[in-house]
Amino acid sequence: MRPQLVIVGAGPRGTGLLERIAANAPELYADTGLDIHLVDPHPPGGGRIWRQAQSPLLWMNSHAEDVTMFTDDTVAMDGPVREGPTLHQWAGVDGATFADRQLQGRYLRHVYERALAELPDGITVHHHPRRALRVSGPRDGRQQVWLAGRPRPLLADLVILALGHLDAELDDEQTELAAYARAHDLVHLPPDFTADTDLSPLRPGEPVLVRGFGLAFVDLMVLLTEGRGGRYEGDTYVPSGREPVLYVGSRRGVPYHAKIGYEWTGDRPPLPRFFGPAEVEELLARPAGFDFRRDVWPLVEKELGFAHYHRLFTAHAGRTAMAWADFEEKYAAAAGPAETRALVAAAVPDPADRLDLGALDRPLEGVRYASHEAFQEGLRRYVESDLTQRHDASHSADLAVFLGLLSVYGQIVRLGGVGAWWHGFFSYLASGPPGPRLRQMLALSRAGLLRFVGADMTVRAEDGVFRGASPTVPGFSVSARALVEARLPDPAVGRARDSLLRELHADGVAESPEGLLRVDRGDGRVLDTAGRPHSRRFALGPYTDARTSGAFTRPGTGGPAFRQNDATVRAALGILRNLAGRAAA
Repeated sequence: MRPQLVIVGAGPRGTGLLERIAANAPELYADTGLDIHLVDPHPPGGGRIWRQAQSPLLWMNSHAEDVTMFTDDTVAMDGPVREGPTLHQWAGVDGATFADRQLQGRYLRHVYERALAELPDGITVHHHPRRALRVSGPRDGRQQVWLAGRPRPLLADLVILALGHLDAELDDEQTELAAYARAHDLVHLPPDFTADTDLSPLRPGEPVLVRGFGLAFVDLMVLLTEGRGGRYEGDTYVPSGREPVLYVGSRRGVPYHAKIGYEWTGDRPPLPRFFGPAEVEELLARPAGFDFRRDVWPLVEKELGFAHYHRLFTAHAGRTAMAWADFEEKYAAAAGPAETRALVAAAVPDPADRLDLGALDRPLEGVRYASHEAFQEGLRRYVESDLTQRHDASHSADLAVFLGLLSVYGQIVRLGGVGAWWHGFFSYLASGPPGPRLRQMLALSRAGLLRFVGADMTVRAEDGVFRGASPTVPGFSVSARALVEARLPDPAVGRARDSLLRELHADGVAESPEGLLRVDRGDGRVLDTAGRPHSRRFALGPYTDARTSGAFTRPGTGGPAFRQNDATVRAALGILRNLAGRAAA
């Protein structure tokens, strides 16, 4: 019988795995038949999140030239490079375009179809448009993958879980809020994928409390304004009259930083410099393990600071008071944060040119406004300043920090679970919305349809309503009959609604402290509680402790997801080849 490989999930990650199978099979699996079963109720390529059947108003938050599904020589992998077009090259659009998600879905479908066409003879893909319910089978034997609406399981020699983002059961706080909403005829929309959320209960003209100021909020804002017939005339929003009034706050109280709107010129900072493979290996070798804040974050700070100052000194030397070679030597030798701060203060006269990650992370820390209206004006100034800086090449040290973040992310993936804070910090600085979205926020604010609540926003359920407040504006609160949690569901395995992951959790797989599925850092095999890798099951994606920033990435930046895909596929093909050889013998 031909070997059988089941891949659960046909979105970007599953598609990327097929691309790597097509690239590696000629070397590792020549002249051996293989059936690949791709399981996903959504169309292959885009999957659920990037499906073509969604609102054309929803954009990607990356320039079209910064989106690729194909490897290049910057990806540290053992498999062959198979170059291919970026989104903008394939679609024939301007590289600076923020494409809509429908177009990205078509691009992903192209990548899927190209991978199918490049598979060697004898390897066949079967798409099953169903949900995978559970996986069973012995550790060292054939697996059974049970599908919805199918009485018999798929038999699999190997299973790769590429499930992507999933729905989650409500945590204790969300459960209480939902119960309160039912008891008082309120609207409570828990963490969800905004494109899939029924927003019809949010009534025109009524206040809506929103917790979350990231990309999920941007989608919500778009669907409740332009999606309800409003339009923009320059910097002015013309309402349709069907919009609710959004009162938004979050932990930081500010939106994610805008995408940078200029091109890189000159030499890039030589990264990694202070946080590379050697440092990762040293951390992993520690018998007692490592702590992110104590052991990893200082390396991250040093690396991002190096990227920032390398650019400042080499591209904007007039704003420095020391030769780069002297600064670099002293920066490398600085024993701790205090020495580094003293060096920077001496070498960089303007405090605005110094990198302060703490202030970037919490810009409203300790800031107080006398009134709600004063805060509206203050935050509009903050957003306007951010837009100006992120589109001004005289601040190109920001872009260097972005490159540093990409380098750091590639190293942190190798460490496994490091906590949710890092992923949020990375997204806040490096994966924010397009500049035009922030300009739309400003227009909606001026129109009175978007109101800022502040940092450390609290929501209380009392007196038959939801009440939101923030220490940013002491004494101010707003009451509403609707509350939206504008963020993705928690990826913890133990709370996943997906029955397949729940069954794995019940079987006793290993979890990180954050509840993520632990996998082998080398090839993605699922680990048990004793740390042993499963011989027949692999997993990749945001619910694992090896999660990356995305399944596609910027060309020329190493693409950790591509490296993972290649390692997993090469390990899987090796196992399948050995199994086929045994069967033939």
